Amino acid sequence: MSHTARNDKRDLILSKGARVMTRRGYHGTGVQEIVQAAGIPKGSFYHYFASKEDFALQALDYIYAPRLERYRAALCNAAIAPRQRVLDYYADLVAHFARKEKPEYHCFIGGLSFEMAELCPPIAKRLSEILAQSVEQLARCLEQAQRAGEIESGCNCPALAEFISNAWEGALLRMKVCGSVAPLQVFLQQLERLLAPAATNLPGRECPAALTNATGVDQ
Repeated sequence: MSHTARNDKRDLILSKGARVMTRRGYHGTGVQEIVQAAGIPKGSFYHYFASKEDFALQALDYIYAPRLERYRAALCNAAIAPRQRVLDYYADLVAHFARKEKPEYHCFIGGLSFEMAELCPPIAKRLSEILAQSVEQLARCLEQAQRAGEIESGCNCPALAEFISNAWEGALLRMKVCGSVAPLQVFLQQLERLLAPAATNLPGRECPAALTNATGVDQ
């Protein structure tokens, strides 16, 4: 098998298998379910992956490498004001979920975090790395918005980025539980309020105290 063909087969298994694992969870998905979804013999799985854990690690990279690149591109788009880049990106995500007729309200990284972060150090490490990269990209964009006077000058942008990222992951989990995009819509409404332009920030709309401390620690 050529290198290209091998990569194509591996990508097929990752794509199909990750969908199953997203729906059923890590513990609810066996190698048999993965190979059935990919339409390959069970023995072929081990030509590409040492174990189900190895599959999950490779699936994280397969899914999130392109997503992180899209995130970076969206938040670095110089044609759009920094604050608006953040709002537009999350608005597009909410619209994406809302458009689906039968949305599978699942998040691969959120599901793995919930199930495996305490049980599997290699998976926990990779999850942390991916989330840290996304927070770093968001913090840079928020710092640009701050320099442009679009958000409060006193905000601790890394802490604010961490808060937004955590809130989004929580909204995705709530969406899965209630079977509705309503939690994402609430997230977007509150994000718009949180990132209200500095010049129009009214009492009650200031950056939370825990996000204004330069150390990121609520004093």
